[in-house]
Amino acid sequence: MVPPAVQSPDPQATQQFLSSVLSQRGPSAVPYSEDTKWLIRQHLVALTAAFPSLEPKTATFTHNDGRSVNLLQAVGTIPMTYQSVTYNIPVVIWLMESYPRHPPCVYVNPTRDMIIKRPHAHVNPSGLVSVPYLHNWIYPSSNLVDLVLSTSHLFARDPPLYSQRRPNPNPNPNFATSASNLSNSSSGYHNHPHHPPPQRPYPPSPYGSVGSPARVSSQAEDPSEVFKRNAINKLVETVHNDVTALRKTRESEMEGLFSLQGVLKQREDHLNRGVREMQGEIEGLEQQLQMVLMNTDILEGWLRENQGKKLGGLENAEEAFDCMDVLSKQMLDCTASDLAVEDTLYALDKAVQVGAVPFDQYLRSVRALSREQFFQRATAAKVKAAQMQAQVSNMAARIQHYAS
Repeated sequence: MVPPAVQSPDPQATQQFLSSVLSQRGPSAVPYSEDTKWLIRQHLVALTAAFPSLEPKTATFTHNDGRSVNLLQAVGTIPMTYQSVTYNIPVVIWLMESYPRHPPCVYVNPTRDMIIKRPHAHVNPSGLVSVPYLHNWIYPSSNLVDLVLSTSHLFARDPPLYSQRRPNPNPNPNFATSASNLSNSSSGYHNHPHHPPPQRPYPPSPYGSVGSPARVSSQAEDPSEVFKRNAINKLVETVHNDVTALRKTRESEMEGLFSLQGVLKQREDHLNRGVREMQGEIEGLEQQLQMVLMNTDILEGWLRENQGKKLGGLENAEEAFDCMDVLSKQMLDCTASDLAVEDTLYALDKAVQVGAVPFDQYLRSVRALSREQFFQRATAAKVKAAQMQAQVSNMAARIQHYAS
């Protein structure tokens, strides 16, 4: 029997269908977030381009808790090569509400003449597919094309479906599965357990393509092949578990390193701020040191000039401390006047307390003395500023002299 030709879906029609579905609003709208709809459309367009046997549709999906929701699905067959023969496996790929941030739900969708192999490493009795690519789904790099390729590769090692012999007056063991059966069985497919009819006691074999004859083997499987296949599946599962455990360990270590990096960054900021503060203190201390050295030079010069002089030879003891310049003389006068006013104010306070000075006279005297004290202090401040400027100029001249 020649299998019917598989017609490829029109890419433009597929794109128009997806654009219409993803742009719908209201109760019939699909429940995908707006920021992922463009990526969902790209995934389904790429899937139908790579596997024309899969067609995007919308259908009602019923959750285990009874909730029903309108979702996108890819219905059709995926190819696999078993013992150098290519077969097509009917599947339904449901794009759940959280897709593509989370993986889709994939079901093997057997026709009436097929049953699910029990047990199977990647397909449970209800048809739910569990492959490493679904467990390791990473948004946004994971996609439907790579999922189908990975699933096809695993199914080629261990086919999940077998053809089932039914009573038939025709002695020919080959049978054809119509495409309409696949369409009828795939639409409205839910995640409820699938109960296939009991298997007939004859050696099973991998089922054929949809619309193409199935092959029925007349001999049982070779035990060595079964052992080899099971060993390979066990090895793949072990490697997958090791990789998953290693990945979790590395992710935990990376999180710890990221936290440590943040702490080190904060410490670096504190250290840099401390270094800047220390540099500022060093500059201030260097300025103070220069000032001390300059004053030391001045004192040493005064000692050299006055060494050996006797105090008795002076008419007044104050002459031993003559002011060097006009600013120093003015500063001395202002300071003396300020201290004299301070002493007078203290004496007036004591006098008014004992009643020796009338209160109104006390107020007039305090007012006049305060005005005089303010004037002397303001003059002293200006003189001090002028002295500081002169000292800076002298220090600069000395530094330049020493440098030359």
